[in-house]
Amino acid sequence: MAALVSVLPIVLLFVLMLGFKMAGHRSAFVSLLATAAIAVFLAPAMNFAPEGFTQMGVAWAFVEGALKAVFPILIIILMALFSYNVLVESKQIEVIKAQFTSFSDDDGVTVLVLVWGFGGLLEGMAGFGTAVAIPTAILISLGYKPLFSALVSLIANTVPTGFGAVGVPVITLANEIAPGGAASQELISQLSVYAVMQLSLLYLVLPFIILTLTNRSRGAILKNLRLALWVGAVSLGSQYLVARYLGAETPAIIGSLSAIVAIVIYAKLFAPKKKAENKKAYTASQTLRAWAVYAFILLFILLSGPLFPPINAFLKSTLVSRIALPIHAPGTAFSFAWIGNAGLMLFLGTVLGGLVQGLSPRQLLVSLARTVVNLRKTTVTIISLVALAAIMNYAGMILVIADTLANITGKAYPLFAPLIGAIGTFVTGSDTSSNILFAKLQANVATQLHHADPNWIVASNTTGATGGKMISPQSIAIATAACDMQGKDGEILKSALPYAALYIIIGGLMVIFAG
Repeated sequence: MAALVSVLPIVLLFVLMLGFKMAGHRSAFVSLLATAAIAVFLAPAMNFAPEGFTQMGVAWAFVEGALKAVFPILIIILMALFSYNVLVESKQIEVIKAQFTSFSDDDGVTVLVLVWGFGGLLEGMAGFGTAVAIPTAILISLGYKPLFSALVSLIANTVPTGFGAVGVPVITLANEIAPGGAASQELISQLSVYAVMQLSLLYLVLPFIILTLTNRSRGAILKNLRLALWVGAVSLGSQYLVARYLGAETPAIIGSLSAIVAIVIYAKLFAPKKKAENKKAYTASQTLRAWAVYAFILLFILLSGPLFPPINAFLKSTLVSRIALPIHAPGTAFSFAWIGNAGLMLFLGTVLGGLVQGLSPRQLLVSLARTVVNLRKTTVTIISLVALAAIMNYAGMILVIADTLANITGKAYPLFAPLIGAIGTFVTGSDTSSNILFAKLQANVATQLHHADPNWIVASNTTGATGGKMISPQSIAIATAACDMQGKDGEILKSALPYAALYIIIGGLMVIFAG
């Protein structure tokens, strides 16, 4: 009964978005109110709320969720869209569009290099929705339909998320199960390798799905299969080697760069060449100017990330705000590093790049203000969803759902282990948060099942979490903002749901049979 009550907010969200076709911001807000009511009235009465969690704890959980939504999620989404709008304002987006389509007249090549290659690179470096927002916006500017652009970007933004934001999800997963909370490099590498192995089939399947959505004709099946197998194999091989020998920080980055090179090679050898009259050559200075925004963004993100420990440590420890949140008896706190977050790096890169491209400070300010106004509904959606996740977490609802699923499935648990990770990401919108929630649960169940290597089951949490990312309402909200389909979240969710289900099923089969 506790599990049925706990799952009500998720069911309600689905029903409102898919059944009643209610706008995303309204669906999220109504679901938030229902979650708060359950946490206040039913969780204590049914004894699944943690000891010390009071009605005031619900209010403080909302405050934490709202803070997390703004710092840094909404800031990063805002800056990602701001970076694109600056390119539109400076008209340099036309150069980037021309260069993305310069390899070939094949739409499949264009779409795949954007969402699988460039999108994976953005996910590996920044995460937090940049890999959905920016490729979606560029695809629409190239003339692709908004729903299609959102869908292929969401499908592609799955396998890289396990190693997104320079490996934070897998590193967090390792720290959660390590003695003392400090994982060894050996454990991090092992979990990284296991995650790649469990996702291995999906590296081949997802590019084929993206290419098939781009060109559904029967005559394109063999061509799509050939390109998908080539790009998928390069992505899988490079990410496996990086995970095995370098750890969790760079598999998505190096794997995505390798995929871009693989797609370009394929286009040069097999794809129909760009017609001479449609092809425009750009000088090195024109190319550098057009890519200045993204070049500065990637530079700042790399310099501020874990690859440069002294800089990273300084940024993370300087100008840090800490707010006490007495959610339950032991208490907790929210911290935010003002100069040590990806949002600032996106902002700095965008401003410097915009200035290089000839925009005035006033033009940049107007573009930023316009972006803020256009995100008003997305702001309500994201705050409601992250607050909903915080309340469900602190009220014990998420853990009840996971425990019930583990008890019901018994020895077949490995098949369903990724589903728990997917539920975590669906609710929280974050692979990292899902790993924080369920890493210890996965480890405990694996021990009870006497699994040969418990870490194999632990890794399955991030495997499932990457699939849940595709249909997370937060990701859908980012997609609707990027393609100006605000209020049509349910339409995007409905189109992505079958692919997410297939993803999680394949992940479960790999966990139970490949381990």
